Amino acid sequence: MRHIPILGVIVLAVLLTGSKRSSNPFFGEWDTPFEVPPFDEIKLEQYKPAFDEGMKRHKEEIEAIIGNDSAPTFENTIEAVDRSGALLARVSRVFFAMRSSMTNDDIEAIAKDVAPRLSKHSDEIRLNDALFRRVRAVYEQRAKLDLTPEQGKLLAESHKSFVRGGAKLPPDKKDRLKELNAELSVLSLKFGENVLKENNRFELVIEDKADLAGLPSAVIAGAVEAATERGHEGKWVFTLHKPSMIPFLQYSERRGLREKIYKGYINRGDNDDELDNKETLARMATLRIERAGLLGYETHAHYVLEENMAKKPENVYKLLDELWQPALKRAKAEAADMQKMIDEEGGGFKLESWDWWYYAERVKKAKYDLDEEMLRPYFKLENVLAGAFEVASRLFGLQFEERTDVPKYHEDVKVFEVKEADGTHVGILYVDYFPRASKRGGAWMGEFREQSIVNGEDIRPVIYNVGNFSKPMADKPSLLSFDEVNTLFHEFGHAMHGLLSNCTYESLAGTNVARDFVELPSQIMENWASEPEVLKMYARHYETGEPMPDGLIEKIVKARHFNQGFATVEYLAASFLDMDWHTLAEAKSKADVLEFEDKSLGKIGLIPEIISRYRSTYFRHIFAGGYSSGYYSYIWAQVLDADAFQAFKETGDLFDRKTAKAFRDNILSRGDTEDPMTLYKRFRGKEPSIEPLLERRGLK
Repeated sequence: MRHIPILGVIVLAVLLTGSKRSSNPFFGEWDTPFEVPPFDEIKLEQYKPAFDEGMKRHKEEIEAIIGNDSAPTFENTIEAVDRSGALLARVSRVFFAMRSSMTNDDIEAIAKDVAPRLSKHSDEIRLNDALFRRVRAVYEQRAKLDLTPEQGKLLAESHKSFVRGGAKLPPDKKDRLKELNAELSVLSLKFGENVLKENNRFELVIEDKADLAGLPSAVIAGAVEAATERGHEGKWVFTLHKPSMIPFLQYSERRGLREKIYKGYINRGDNDDELDNKETLARMATLRIERAGLLGYETHAHYVLEENMAKKPENVYKLLDELWQPALKRAKAEAADMQKMIDEEGGGFKLESWDWWYYAERVKKAKYDLDEEMLRPYFKLENVLAGAFEVASRLFGLQFEERTDVPKYHEDVKVFEVKEADGTHVGILYVDYFPRASKRGGAWMGEFREQSIVNGEDIRPVIYNVGNFSKPMADKPSLLSFDEVNTLFHEFGHAMHGLLSNCTYESLAGTNVARDFVELPSQIMENWASEPEVLKMYARHYETGEPMPDGLIEKIVKARHFNQGFATVEYLAASFLDMDWHTLAEAKSKADVLEFEDKSLGKIGLIPEIISRYRSTYFRHIFAGGYSSGYYSYIWAQVLDADAFQAFKETGDLFDRKTAKAFRDNILSRGDTEDPMTLYKRFRGKEPSIEPLLERRGLK
């Protein structure tokens, strides 16, 4: 997940005075190890005063830049703006991280209060004529300035952000833009809050032990614990959290119950009740259309993609179309295999979407003698994490030392200090991997502090990884599915991008890159997770400590293309849906949402046995996150990561240090200091090829 700072950050140098202010930890220096947030001192009632003071101080800093009697220069204008807003960024990072993983009604109330005010605050800066005149004055003399490449990029991006933020609009249109941004900020919060509540309220309560038929003992044990937590002692409860839902879909022999939990999942936000999201998302799409037009763009997608590697919607559609037909063909073949099994068993029914996981698992068992439960015992969470650390150590020479003296925001969290091979401090990594009612679904990476260089001092980052993986049970540790293993490696790749940043300016550092480039460092890490050589390093049986047998690894390799039609089709369908919503040129109403979705998915020929990975009503990425017109980014970046990993394979050494150094120096450390394709070609020596991706997914 990419964090986008409001205007840039500096270390807070001036302490506020007064007894009321000094009692708020956001107003002082943090004397914690590595100056991490003092979570044990932060109280809910301190957030709003910190937001208020942060906006006040930021405004004063901007006014000081505008009021500077000296002629505009890079240092007194561009750099000064980028360095402003330290307190506001500090409280925002902590608060919104907690809202994602530790929310409650009070936090949601604070978010609803501050979101429109933050939007207004940002707009007042971006739409300030006097400030823009200074920025433009520096930009217009850029050819005469002796700037480093990174300074030149900051200047160009700063000027562009003002223009894209509406700085050139007439006053009446500026006022309307402020209204649009404020309303969108509130609607986004509402959408995400509804999805979280939908996740938490659904429960499949089983009273008859016979209805557990087919479920592995570990899955049943988890259902007992969930029942106890939810006040259903003596019963079994399954929820929409994926560690509960996915195994149920894979193994339950009760087709009607599979249908019930699956429909509970795909109908989130679409139940015509207080948590329904159709009106909210339709309104958001409409407001985005208006805003794009106000700013001079054909559609919202045109506005967003201008900043991405794809540049324009037709390039995204071209890539999606190129992959769609081979993926759909493979998915149809997969469906046929499952239908054949159903018919041979005398099932007497047509394969439906809630059957896919169950029959895919059975077909995999029949074809490859492999199922998920054979793998789980070898994927103890601690071992998988150690495996990710070992990969980073062998590639980049990094060390990971657990720290128990660093404040944490939840008992499930672990904290690690990351060091270079010579012991030099690199940064801090928090990991938070288990589901809870206060945490939104999915997995993500973020920053409590981003890397930058201020007055010659390298400010090192404080990064966090969050997931929703299988929890430990009374008699067993956390044992991950193979999909969860890949997710852990994926988010760890994002963490590497943030931790190994070596940039001067925060707004260009770490993961602050084009949306369709940011997934390269995360997705390339997944490649190592499934390589036989790497599996032997970390995949060890949780009871015996024995490494995964060669025979089982061989089965994984042979099954690597299994179900890739399904995985690719459900992902691409969501990507098409995102693009269709955001290439709209006219408004849609609540009543139009389902019809629009059906039309979008119908025109690409999505088969009824597969549901889009995200339906509109719970598509958080695009309606409550930063991926609107950008969900395609994962497959775009997969072209890059498959090609980039090929560079390692071509050396004959998955841990080739020369290639790893080139990847670190040209990709991981450079942030957004240069054009992403320039950085990629400097690493690879050529533009990426789509062939490695097609081969990896078995679509050639």
